[in-house]
Amino acid sequence: MLTETNLPTLETARKLGLLPEEFERIKQILGRTPNFTELSIFSVMWSEHCSYKNSIVWLKQLPKDSSRMLAKAGEENAGLVDIGNGLACSFKIESHNHPSAIEPYQGAATGVGGINRDIFTMGARPIAQLNSLRFGDLKLDKTKRLLKGVVKGIGDYGNAFGIPTVGGEVFFDDSFNVNPLVNAFSAGIVETGKVAKAISYGVGNPVFIVGSATGKDGIHGATFASEDIGEHSAEKLPAVQVGDPFQEKLLLEATLEVIATGSVVGIQDMGAAGIICSTSEMSAKGEHGMEIYLDRVPTRQANMVPFEILLSESQERMLIVVQKGKEAEIKAIFDKWDLNCEQIGHVTDTKRLHFYMHGERVADVPANDLVLGGGAPVYHREYREPAYYQANQQFDLSTVPDIGDTEELSRVGKFLLAHPNIASKKWVYEQYDSMVGVANRTTNRPSDAAIVRIRGTEQSIVITVDCNSRYVHADPEQGCAIAVAEAARNIACSGGEPVAITNCLNFGNPYVPEVYWQFVGAIKGMKKSCEKFGTPVTGGNVSFYNQSSDEGPVFPTPTIGMLGLMDKPEMQMTLDFKKEGDLIFLVGQSRNDLNSSEYLYSYRKVKGSPAPYFDLDEEYRVHQAVKTLIRERIIESAHDVADGGLFVTLAESAMPRCLGFNINPDRGIRLDAFLFGESQGRVVVSVKPEMLDPFTELMQKTGVPFSLLGKVHAADFRFEEKPLLTSSQAREIYDNALGTIMEG
Repeated sequence: MLTETNLPTLETARKLGLLPEEFERIKQILGRTPNFTELSIFSVMWSEHCSYKNSIVWLKQLPKDSSRMLAKAGEENAGLVDIGNGLACSFKIESHNHPSAIEPYQGAATGVGGINRDIFTMGARPIAQLNSLRFGDLKLDKTKRLLKGVVKGIGDYGNAFGIPTVGGEVFFDDSFNVNPLVNAFSAGIVETGKVAKAISYGVGNPVFIVGSATGKDGIHGATFASEDIGEHSAEKLPAVQVGDPFQEKLLLEATLEVIATGSVVGIQDMGAAGIICSTSEMSAKGEHGMEIYLDRVPTRQANMVPFEILLSESQERMLIVVQKGKEAEIKAIFDKWDLNCEQIGHVTDTKRLHFYMHGERVADVPANDLVLGGGAPVYHREYREPAYYQANQQFDLSTVPDIGDTEELSRVGKFLLAHPNIASKKWVYEQYDSMVGVANRTTNRPSDAAIVRIRGTEQSIVITVDCNSRYVHADPEQGCAIAVAEAARNIACSGGEPVAITNCLNFGNPYVPEVYWQFVGAIKGMKKSCEKFGTPVTGGNVSFYNQSSDEGPVFPTPTIGMLGLMDKPEMQMTLDFKKEGDLIFLVGQSRNDLNSSEYLYSYRKVKGSPAPYFDLDEEYRVHQAVKTLIRERIIESAHDVADGGLFVTLAESAMPRCLGFNINPDRGIRLDAFLFGESQGRVVVSVKPEMLDPFTELMQKTGVPFSLLGKVHAADFRFEEKPLLTSSQAREIYDNALGTIMEG
């Protein structure tokens, strides 16, 4: 019997982040007033971070099916896609924004650890990581501190764990001054017949907790991630978890060995909400229950009370249900790896979770009522178009002066190459190990997406993370559709075929109608682009409450992590020009458009404009044309036109081999729009002169617009034969700009 006295009140529920109507609903579910432990359970499981209560109605509209899909969104710890040859790829992206805002090193490090555990609990061995980061004004000391801490946290954990970081993105804007975004992506490979599931069933089957001991770090972390950042957020530092990558490496090997025995019924990582999340989600999925004895849980601190043990988000832990009679086999494996492995309970047929402490039942809750799709609340939130959206539509291009002369053109080019959003992220990626653990898998050849060979096959995965937050803020539907399209374009330009996406949806407070309007628009844009490119959504993460009382919400950032496949290594296409005299073509069509470009926003200081030109059908046709050019081996390089426009694309293609270019203008378009506009659906390719006829013939068959820009030059960046700067000058600016700011 439950014996706790002094039962919680409505005020207690409010302090735990529950609404009054939710408190009443909990009482109805239990048929009584919950005790504090039970109320804490509901508070974390019904938090936005765990239940998606404010987002699930829209998430359900995203496409989830394809012939390759082995695990649909929400079914397992991560998405799972059949990649042929008896193999599957498990991949996922998640946020660790709130912890990183308070304690950047541990916040980022544990984000890396958590996403990798999601992958290897599927039975997959992680082979590559990406990250997508957003920070505020780099002139601020706080921004530099956050960036340094996050990058070091990612690097230290990933390098020690032994999984390479092979790419990513970093974006800066004042909207992220208080609340940075830290999104971590991981991908792993598993044989299709050896996939582990996050489920519990079989009455009497033992339940084990394995890995690290449980401490007080991370308690109510899920609740913390479901509220705005404010002046008192630093007081919640105990909600930030502490990670140990060396312990995780041991846990990886032990977990994969245990799964290989065939004795595992189900396994789940302990991430947000810890033990209570794993026990409830696995039980609900298997339509069973559990009896759990919390005093058997290995702890790092003395006298931990039940709710602390249940809600702790201590890292490097798993919950495993195994076949009865296999206990000794499982324990022997974890003993070999010097890891905790304690039986803390068993499976029941009650569909309820009974938690005991020293023989006393301290909580009795129904598993299904705690989880998404069960009894967790689902809300239809109000949304309203913000005033700024219509103001942006009034932008008049004619009010912006065009580039005046070659001197100004050179000045703008240098400005953009030095801008933190465009300049090389060398200062960041040199702190990551891109080769650790996967010798001969990764390539240093520069491509628009990261390419990682699948050992034992000719096949490679092609992966990227993409989102321009400024575009999404300007027009959420169009901006998010562009994010999916750019990810697909990067994979196509690298020689891959897009397969599926995972997403990390970073927004402000969902109770603000204007913020929720951004979220709804982004979902609509994602849906139509994913349907067009045949890239279903395998899962991901919603991160609301990325805002502060002083600064307001961050730019909406629906980060797209896309998986593509490449059948053979020789299909890889790189972005670098190869030889002086090669012809430079634009596949796609330039537009008289400067909307939301870095040039307009940062150089001309025009902060309000629509999203860039984008036509989904045109975009799709460009991708198909580029993939055919690569497949037929007609082109020497391919690089998509994105941030910074055509000039930056040309510069990035020229600099790797210290080459240059000489191009001519499009007389029907403003010079600044031609060179610095960011209208979508464009790719720069280079072609050997002797391949001109096959190139022209193929492009004419596709019906996709294309135009000759000029030629690859020996070492100068030239416009109509007039030198702007040398390739070495450009590279000096581009390579060192971010490091100079950070170390200055």
